[in-house]
Amino acid sequence: WDENPSRYITAVHPDPKGERIVITARGRLFIAPVESGRFVSFTDMNNVRFRDAVFSHDGENIYALSDESKEFEFVSLPADGIGAQKGITNDGNLLRYQGIPSPDGKWLAYDDLQSNMYVLNIANGVSTKISKNQEGIGDFSWSPDSKWVAFVQVAVNTMAQIRIHNVDNGSAFDLTTDRANSVNPRWSPDGKFIYFLSDRNFVSLVGSPWGSRQPEPYLDASEKIYHVSLEKGTRSPFRENDELYEDEKKDEENGKNGNGNGNGKEDKKDNGVSVTIDQDGIQQRIVEVPIKPGNYNGLGVTKKAIYLSSRETGIGAKRHLMFVKIGNEDVEIKKMVGDINGFELTQDGKKILVRKGRNYHMISAGTSAVNDLSKSKINLSGWRFPIKPIEDWKQIFTDAWRMERDYFYDPNMHGVDWDAMHEKYFPLVDRVTTRNELSDLIGRYVGELSALHTSVRGGDQRSDNKNIPVATLGAEFSRDEANNGFKIDYIYKVDPDYPHEKSPLDDPYLDVQVGDVITKVNGADALSALDIGEHIRNQIDKQVRITIKRDQVSRDIIVKPAGNEYNLRYRDWEYGKRLEVDQKGSNDIGYFHLRAMGSNDISQFYREFYPIFNRKGLIIDVRYNFGGNIDSFILEKLLRKAWMYWKTRSGDPYWNMQYAFRGHMVVLVNENTYSDGEAFADGFKKLGLGTAIGTRTWGGEIWLS
Repeated sequence: WDENPSRYITAVHPDPKGERIVITARGRLFIAPVESGRFVSFTDMNNVRFRDAVFSHDGENIYALSDESKEFEFVSLPADGIGAQKGITNDGNLLRYQGIPSPDGKWLAYDDLQSNMYVLNIANGVSTKISKNQEGIGDFSWSPDSKWVAFVQVAVNTMAQIRIHNVDNGSAFDLTTDRANSVNPRWSPDGKFIYFLSDRNFVSLVGSPWGSRQPEPYLDASEKIYHVSLEKGTRSPFRENDELYEDEKKDEENGKNGNGNGNGKEDKKDNGVSVTIDQDGIQQRIVEVPIKPGNYNGLGVTKKAIYLSSRETGIGAKRHLMFVKIGNEDVEIKKMVGDINGFELTQDGKKILVRKGRNYHMISAGTSAVNDLSKSKINLSGWRFPIKPIEDWKQIFTDAWRMERDYFYDPNMHGVDWDAMHEKYFPLVDRVTTRNELSDLIGRYVGELSALHTSVRGGDQRSDNKNIPVATLGAEFSRDEANNGFKIDYIYKVDPDYPHEKSPLDDPYLDVQVGDVITKVNGADALSALDIGEHIRNQIDKQVRITIKRDQVSRDIIVKPAGNEYNLRYRDWEYGKRLEVDQKGSNDIGYFHLRAMGSNDISQFYREFYPIFNRKGLIIDVRYNFGGNIDSFILEKLLRKAWMYWKTRSGDPYWNMQYAFRGHMVVLVNENTYSDGEAFADGFKKLGLGTAIGTRTWGGEIWLS
């Protein structure tokens, strides 16, 4: 039994009234009551994975993707768990994503892995493609009358724009242009407006290229809320009152623009909404909602308010659920719930499902702050389900095979008969006894593609809660029986400009030297252990008392062991290479190493490149580089050229472009230069920046997207 299923949650959505939620976790489906009621589980099907479950428009069923047929097909299951599953589609041949049901229950809108957008007729299972390119699909929403679907499609210039499609006649048009990113289209409940977010605020926190380490623009608070009237002449609810509008309101109240009987009452109308769109000039009718810009994401609209999430600026920034009252008095964005992970408005617009950490809460869609979430928490404490590993492994095997088929860059699979690979290796799943063995088996058939940049990792690996970490003193030792201790053979050295990275023993105050002998650790004889690490298990960043012997004189010191010897070894290696280049190049040649091409290595580049940007030569070392995705960022900096110079009455000249390197450059590579490290070296050569020196690189420039 899985005792902690929340870690496997991949999707949670509310029913139309916010009385239940449907959970997709570890390929299984569950329906949990928000307050009280029966917990429904769909866990009786073996070797099947469900994805992206949602409630139907009336809450009677749930729609999900199922791979029971070995392809992902849309299916319908009774929400009460009583009754048979019904298939909706039977034409799957590619990974599909979550379907969004229309309010009338006739349609599902969904997209797929190849960025195609579809409308699915639930009754006959026929999907109609409505997108016009394969550049990317964002989110989408239905009009209140189920006649229109608004969706985000990425244009060929990479800008996200909103398109509107009519399901009756198949017509479509662009609601927004491709001049800015426009996302999260949401219809007002009365069908008169579409609200959306767009990054049309351009204010940079950095206003000049002058400054240390070549500062660049950083656009913050880019998003604004917009709305567009779907019919000409429709007045925005945020438009301020004026004398003509006041007269118009009086006329309506007197019935002159109502039913004409003058008694101020209106004829009873059908509660249904019929959406009419005047396409002519619609892009000119886009209007801002008058609130300040922000880092906004996600949108929900009711009759009374707009809901959205807003992210703070900076490292560790939190995201908050905010709201804006719809009206033209005191229009202001206010916080509803702080520090959330996500939210979703129910179909009836009366409640909001809020995710905060691993907990889920159902709150009222009001217009005031919610300070106490304890009473709104959905109780999942008793939730657990059984697992049959061999059945899961069979599904995982096929799922991985299918994903490789769908994601691999070459639809011909390098000429490999991919169906035959499944037939060849699948029978071996019955012999698998651990998740590691399953990964090995998957790796075997993936290896048939002869593409290096594919790998298998993760899953339910065996672990031991009693795996106690071994700390490090940041040095190399050898047993010294003659002196009854461990002799210090070498102390790792790092750049002294960054003392927080130094070895625990590389502290001038402690006065520890190579050749000293550690004879005791916390009072225990050092040689009572085979390795000194045995004495400092579970002692990371804790005070440890060590007896040091030098020339027959012993003394005690207090030291705090570190937890990562790999970083110490790496920094020692990198610092040593830099000092060697500085010495042999008479400080005319700069050197820095990049261990990978990830976010941490952007920091490494800034730290190491800018102090040496004005040297005559530069060695960029990407040997043993793990890869990542920042090659274009670094290449752009290295491509900068000096084209003019500044000179004041004192000091050295400086130049535009700022920090352009004017000397000769080379890059070092070897057989362990991986992935984006290879891409960087290749770009370095092809852009004419310099020569690559070393051995042939890894050869893994093929990977899953």
